[in-house]
Amino acid sequence: MPRRPPVLPARLAGAPFSLSEAAEHGLSRPELRRFDLRTPTPGVRSAAAAPRPGDVVAQCLDLAPALPDDAVFCHATALALHGADLPFGVASPRGLHVQVGPGGSWPRRRGIVAHQRSDADVPHVVLRNGLRVMTPERAWVQLASTVSPRELVVAADALTRRRHPVSSPAALRAAVARLPPGTRGIRLLRAALDRARPGTDSCMETRLRWELVDAGLPCPLVNELVRAPDGYVVAMPDLSYREELVAVEYDGDVHRTDRETWRRDISRRQELESLGWRVITCTADDVLRHPARAVAWVRRALHGR
Repeated sequence: MPRRPPVLPARLAGAPFSLSEAAEHGLSRPELRRFDLRTPTPGVRSAAAAPRPGDVVAQCLDLAPALPDDAVFCHATALALHGADLPFGVASPRGLHVQVGPGGSWPRRRGIVAHQRSDADVPHVVLRNGLRVMTPERAWVQLASTVSPRELVVAADALTRRRHPVSSPAALRAAVARLPPGTRGIRLLRAALDRARPGTDSCMETRLRWELVDAGLPCPLVNELVRAPDGYVVAMPDLSYREELVAVEYDGDVHRTDRETWRRDISRRQELESLGWRVITCTADDVLRHPARAVAWVRRALHGR
């Protein structure tokens, strides 16, 4: 009879595991060689396929069996695990951000950016996808020392999105209020809270709003419904100045490449213009490379009425 192929125990087949876990199931290193396993990091094996680029959850699951028991994913890695869009300036070529407690063994291995956890961090740990993760509010606070003031606002907006928010303005304010006076970055955090707005749809919309306000223009409304006189909803501009009847839209590539989105954009623009609105459309170039151009367009529209 043909020999049956070896079968991993269900617990080991379903997720990455450490060599010590394998030993607890009666499998030695030589025995593990009978299986088609990856080695994500020394001391860890996995029967699953390698993570796709950008799949932070799978990357953390690959690494978790090698970490100390008190290790917690933090900073930008925690934000990604909570499903938030990440601001510019947080991608580390060295890998995933991990905190360990005082006196804990320091995880020195490729793919880890290690941090020392303070006593203030201890109450702010939650489980996400089976991983120990810093709360989104605490992870946002940790960004204050690593990103620009604009990107700190971008991150706050990302946590309080119109769809699938993972935090709230009140929770972010409470996280900052709990910080001891003199905490590094506390002024930046307070300033970011004042400029953040819940209910946004993308990081680029936030960056566009930042450029407008930074240039001295009034802060526009975010995703406010525009209705016709009969109450019919005409549009929900990314940014708008209701009294001046000026709508500012950010168009990413999907507005160009997706036919249905493109058609909706044209219809919405015509509806707004029929009600006397001026519609200004900005792209990534206008926001990131030539923000003064976008500011000038909006300024002229506001002052031209």
